[in-house]
Amino acid sequence: MLSRNSLRILQYRQCLSAAVGLCWLIGLTPFTPTSAQDWTRFRGPNGSGISDLQGVPTQWTEADFEWTVDLPGVGHSSPIIIGNRLFITTGIEDGTRQIHCLNASTGEEHWMQAVALTPNALHAKNSYGSSTPVVDEERVYVAFTDTEHYLVHAYSLDGELIWSEDLGTFVGQHGHGVALVRHGDLLIVPNDQEGPSSIIALNAATGDEVWRNERASREISFSAPFVLERDGEKPQLICLSGITGLTGIDLDSGETIWTSGELPLRTVANPIIAEGLVFASCGQAGRGVNLIAVDPSGSGDVSTSHVRYIRERTLPYVPTPIVHDGMLYLWCDDGVVCCVDPATGEDVWMERLGGTYSGSPILIDGRIYCVSEEGQVAVIDASPTYHSYGFSPLGDLSYSTPSVGNGRLYIKGWHRLACLKAESSLATPAASEE
Repeated sequence: MLSRNSLRILQYRQCLSAAVGLCWLIGLTPFTPTSAQDWTRFRGPNGSGISDLQGVPTQWTEADFEWTVDLPGVGHSSPIIIGNRLFITTGIEDGTRQIHCLNASTGEEHWMQAVALTPNALHAKNSYGSSTPVVDEERVYVAFTDTEHYLVHAYSLDGELIWSEDLGTFVGQHGHGVALVRHGDLLIVPNDQEGPSSIIALNAATGDEVWRNERASREISFSAPFVLERDGEKPQLICLSGITGLTGIDLDSGETIWTSGELPLRTVANPIIAEGLVFASCGQAGRGVNLIAVDPSGSGDVSTSHVRYIRERTLPYVPTPIVHDGMLYLWCDDGVVCCVDPATGEDVWMERLGGTYSGSPILIDGRIYCVSEEGQVAVIDASPTYHSYGFSPLGDLSYSTPSVGNGRLYIKGWHRLACLKAESSLATPAASEE
């Protein structure tokens, strides 16, 4: 007799649609181990948003894209890339959630899996395809929710369902959209919602629960964790929600090491680290309200001992900041960008680029790229001296964060996925100052 989990997997296999089989023989190159140019999670290596790729243009036209594809439904997640495989999620109006695998060099679709869930309430800027998957050398992992289910699926890289876990109900008036994280043998599932909340670590190979960090609940958090590794110390999982603030979690046991204390509003942007401090913001209605800077070396409640400062002006709510050469760059939802000294929180410069932003900036070869909701990609130097290269078109509205991998920049719109190949010989219009 099949076990309950085996039966559940069999049932999913019968109801999920797929086009798997000979596809890899007709387009995808053989798999190679993760390289510096892979982008295996939301905002790339450890969520930093930083790529070492060179030769990406600073301005282009739509004719310069190597390829574009239109995907079904609407999705605001980011592509993830490993080798020549690209994975992206989308959502259909009837509640169907999809994960697509494309050839990262050509855009050709090689397989798709669909999960039939019920429609649920969404924020106007959310979709049923807003959660970014995570991938390793063997499996791609994706999470989809409706009010009754928090499903986590692991697929082989050629689209076979390996395991499936249902973590229970999901309560969130704005819908789901947080990204998964892989570390060591663990798959980290953030689950800060309006109902019972937790951070859950699953065995990445089997889906079995390894530990669960139970957390207070207030409102859903869309912030994805990162792993803090420092010489001579055990790694910590750095998590964020409004009710808990920043927390450091022991990756072996799931126990909370330290907490910064409650933040006043919802958290959407991810926490990041700069110059030894962990930064996190909260806000509402398209505006950041607080940015907290915390020394992560403490234990217990560090709200009065390790919070170095709180910045309360010109802050992002949705976009996650970027760090480069000892400077912190805050890309605000309303198109204002600040270069900030992370040690003090004081501005080095502040400029208004224009546009409205729900995606986060990424750094490529010392330049910051961010796509506006209007589908215009802004590029500036990550430098204590401000310089803008102007805007280039995507050809679609966008709430997504760009990705880098396979020698290319990938930009996701509501429907369109565009690929721009890195090559220094590509002619670009002259740079312009804003």
